[in-house]
Amino acid sequence: MHEYPITERIVQVACREAASHGQRKVRAIDLVVGDDAGYVGDTIQLYFDLIAENTLCAGAVLKIRHIRPQLQCPACGLHFERRPFTFACPTCGVNGHPTAIGKEFYIESLTLEPAGPAGSDPWRIDHVPI
Repeated sequence: MHEYPITERIVQVACREAASHGQRKVRAIDLVVGDDAGYVGDTIQLYFDLIAENTLCAGAVLKIRHIRPQLQCPACGLHFERRPFTFACPTCGVNGHPTAIGKEFYIESLTLEPAGPAGSDPWRIDHVPI
């Protein structure tokens, strides 16, 4: 259930960015969610349309890119995805250590509809903190 408030926050941030740049509405939100970030992307997607209703995000497309967690081998430095039932590096067999890869959670970009004449090129804002 903690996806509801974070989805509200995503909509608030996107609307704030659109308004602060004088844009008409949000067309798309590209969200990055690491599998170990503590949020379920499918649940965020489920809440998004409901929360975005009657805001500048109404009708926007929410695209979620999932990042799978990776370990790093202390012996050879390789980053790798953990296989079932083992933490062993696929190259040298030493147990890997956790990394920050897979804990990401941020708005990668916003695509905004310009307030100018119809057919104007959309605005894009990259790396928006939540």
